[in-house]
Amino acid sequence: MTPQHFALAWSVLFAAALIGGTALKLWLAQRQQRHVLAHRDAVPAPFRGSITLEAHQKAADYTVARLRFGLWTTLFSAVIVLVWTLEGGLQLLNGWVSSTFGTALGGQLALLVAFALIGALLDLPWEVARTFGLEARFGFNRQTPRSFVLDLLKNAMVSAVILLPLALLVLWIMQVAGSWWWLWAWAGLTAFSLLMMVVYPLVIAPLFNKFQPLPDGEVKTRAQALMQRCDFALSGLFVMDGSRRSAHANAYFTGMGAARRVVLFDTLLAQLSPAQIEGVLAHEVGHYKRHHILKRMVVMFGVSLAGFALLGWLSNQVWFYVGLGVMPNLFAPNHALALILFSLVLPVFGVFFSPLAAATSRKHEFEADAYAAQHSDAHALGEALVTLYRDNASTLTPDPLYVRFYYSHPPALQRLQRLGALPDVAPVPSPTAATA
Repeated sequence: MTPQHFALAWSVLFAAALIGGTALKLWLAQRQQRHVLAHRDAVPAPFRGSITLEAHQKAADYTVARLRFGLWTTLFSAVIVLVWTLEGGLQLLNGWVSSTFGTALGGQLALLVAFALIGALLDLPWEVARTFGLEARFGFNRQTPRSFVLDLLKNAMVSAVILLPLALLVLWIMQVAGSWWWLWAWAGLTAFSLLMMVVYPLVIAPLFNKFQPLPDGEVKTRAQALMQRCDFALSGLFVMDGSRRSAHANAYFTGMGAARRVVLFDTLLAQLSPAQIEGVLAHEVGHYKRHHILKRMVVMFGVSLAGFALLGWLSNQVWFYVGLGVMPNLFAPNHALALILFSLVLPVFGVFFSPLAAATSRKHEFEADAYAAQHSDAHALGEALVTLYRDNASTLTPDPLYVRFYYSHPPALQRLQRLGALPDVAPVPSPTAATA
């Protein structure tokens, strides 16, 4: 085959994947919407003692609203990818940047920055609509326009300070490291990722939220006793002011080594009892004790290594650029072009691997639940899950195929059945109990 034939075949394959993947997403969303609406008017029998019909219907309506919103964003994203590639958008941007800033290292960085800024501007209206439209309509948004803008500015500042030097480093490696640049770039980004696990909770996260030590009381006493039982070392237990932005509740572990800490949203403390919080924390400890974090890191680094190796090969293939609507520079570097095109192509084909990642994640969640049941009260964890499903308006009746394709966590019914907590789920305690 001639280079022209390779370019044409690549164009056809890319277009087919883009159209097929988008159609698949839309079909799955429609299935989920129909399934949720078909079960909207009746609370599943096992939850009738803990979830009211009103709460169940709110969850259904919220799920459907998010799906409909997602339909538009999916279509918009597909169109943007098409415009950037086969419609020549990136070709035009590259031409303008090259003529304005040149094609040396500075010009390559300028192309990455211009592409990122345009992408951020295109995403901004959707983020505004999601925050002040969708989330506000269901009572979850607590951001003001002022705090929203401040978050945007902080994000821009952090991105400039961290990502610009990182991008410059990768471009420099691509320029000087020869045919094995992709291995050195992968090593650099892997080291950066590990460093960020330490730096993020200590330096970056406090720029966006306030973190205060968990106050003395039953929650702290239970948490400390749990960590001792599980032989799990922490640098601290913290409460984050998540209620500043959203009514959604959450808890998470962050950091590694000496920076490893537990963070509880203040909304979580307001919704769950001390015993239920202990169950949630035991679940998170289970992820570490079952080596899920390490396994995910190994998989992530392995996949990224394969991705960099593939990019190292594709960046030297003229058909890779031409087939995506871009004419590569003949006497100048194409490093930024290769990075941008790869970032556009990867999600198009990656969507077909979503079920594999989702299935692995759900398996890990079951294992963490089992660990929590061994080291805390399974019944209390079951109550906590029901409360979180209710207060976060998560549907109890998802479409099974949609679950297999997308859900990183098992549906409520499956989790409670595995825990052996389903028959005993009781009405959730009053919020005052959670502050003891």
